[in-house]
Amino acid sequence: MEQQLIDWLREQLPAHPRVRLGIGDDAAVLAWGQQAGCVVTTDLLTEGVDFLLPQDDPLRIGRKALAVNLSDLAAMAARPVAAVVSLALPRHGAQELGLALYRGILPLAAEFELPIAGGDTNTWDGPLVISVTAIGETTERGPLLRSGAVAGDAIVVTGDFGGSILESQFTFTPRVQEALALHARHTLHAATDVSDGLSLDLGHIMQASQCGAEVHLASLPLAPSAEIVASRSGRLPWEHALTDGEDFELILAVPEASVGALLSERVGGTSLTRIGTFTEQPGLQLIHPDGSRQDFEPAGYQH
Repeated sequence: MEQQLIDWLREQLPAHPRVRLGIGDDAAVLAWGQQAGCVVTTDLLTEGVDFLLPQDDPLRIGRKALAVNLSDLAAMAARPVAAVVSLALPRHGAQELGLALYRGILPLAAEFELPIAGGDTNTWDGPLVISVTAIGETTERGPLLRSGAVAGDAIVVTGDFGGSILESQFTFTPRVQEALALHARHTLHAATDVSDGLSLDLGHIMQASQCGAEVHLASLPLAPSAEIVASRSGRLPWEHALTDGEDFELILAVPEASVGALLSERVGGTSLTRIGTFTEQPGLQLIHPDGSRQDFEPAGYQH
């Protein structure tokens, strides 16, 4: 079964100048720039945790497996270079499932001009497990880290939040182009992507940068479906926006002097919104529309 999948992939994957030696050997060989740094990220998705079969379409599962890795590259403002894919397929229907997963992966890879350079495939008596490792390279300005935010920086986010559970967890667009464009044209101090929840991932920047943050609830960009999610859960839309995972938007720490110019951008049609400010005082504070303040413990999906 594995050799048949390899043969099929060889026919599907176009030649790419980055890949000197691709699928079919013991390892891939990539062409590499002399000055760029190598950025490596990996995500492992498992049935029953990240998706449900047969409820979720394998094409969407395959796409998501690659997209979450591209989102990590976006968080570092790294150019995608290549990816490898490893599958542990349930024995029954393994061939059909493997092909369907790749039919979800390949169009997204083509969209970002990302070669699939190799991987591994096995069958077993357990559930579906898919692991993608993506490789990127830093730009002339270097990588964005979580540790660079300073008190007074604006907290700027891409897109909107709070409705991922209904649709966008499978259909989101990794903000690679946005990150590269903003990093090239503006001063950015820190960044991360929102995989586990807006407040929790904001907390990761706070911890790494040793600062606090205040967020204005009236400024949170809510997804159109956030109201629907809230009506079903009995919670408020802003609670979902702050704590639901898998929005895969970006959080940026932007110096005050740069935030006006940055907010005037609309890269690729993606909105940019200032939601608050990094502070010297540790901890996260929410500012309600009436001006009252609330201490808030960052929350989201805990691995």
